[in-house]
Amino acid sequence: MSIEAENQWRVVSVSVAGRSHEKRGQVCQDAHYWQILPEGILVAAVADGAGSSNLGDVGAKIAVGVAVEAISQQNLLLADDVGWQFLLVDALRAAKNAVLAESRVREVEARELATTLILVVATPGFAIAAQVGDGAAVVGDGEENVFSVTAPQTGEHINETIFLISEQGVENAQVSIWRGKLVHLAIFSDGLQMLALKMPMGLPHSPFFAPLFKFMMVVTDEEEATKQLEEFLRSPKVTGKTDDDLTLLLAWYDESRRKSVVEKFYCL
Repeated sequence: MSIEAENQWRVVSVSVAGRSHEKRGQVCQDAHYWQILPEGILVAAVADGAGSSNLGDVGAKIAVGVAVEAISQQNLLLADDVGWQFLLVDALRAAKNAVLAESRVREVEARELATTLILVVATPGFAIAAQVGDGAAVVGDGEENVFSVTAPQTGEHINETIFLISEQGVENAQVSIWRGKLVHLAIFSDGLQMLALKMPMGLPHSPFFAPLFKFMMVVTDEEEATKQLEEFLRSPKVTGKTDDDLTLLLAWYDESRRKSVVEKFYCL
């Protein structure tokens, strides 16, 4: 099956359970979801359910699905910078409300569905992201330059994560816009932070992303690409550095189709 969409986005995404979860017989509590809209816009989300929550995986799946759908239902061509920020924050709020509603249906405390959430809207000319919690989103310009769009968002103490259901989680969300030649996008959960970012600054570690971005430019079969990405996440190179759940969403935009889509956004 081809992963080359009509508008030339290629997307491959994988979530796998970490070694610590597998040892305890727990499911992967990460989730991801994405859509390519008719306007040539990619909307993607990654969430990491809290390891201490019994239903973190449920919260993560609800969050990514609701957030992406909320953006997909809007007229995105009319948005300016402020409009984009409102759209993404509203999508985070919709995701939070959906998670809270699920907790009421299940008659459990909301913290049992606690999750982080990273939501990204990407075009060939810019990316805008909203994030609650850790993990990050980065972009590449096709010339071996990698740029941060978001950085891990933590609480007052080391290793303390902010969750979507937190009282001020949405209000204190990190929202940022990156403008430039966008060729590559990567969104990942906190399990990959120590490999993908130069901590504590949270800057992208280019040697980590370079082979992944090259991989995205040559693969065309969805099943094979997913298999290879999963093998990478389960390889000793990765699992030797982390035992957490892992999610990595990669996207590549074919520059040969860049002009027709970018022109729509020059006025923003």
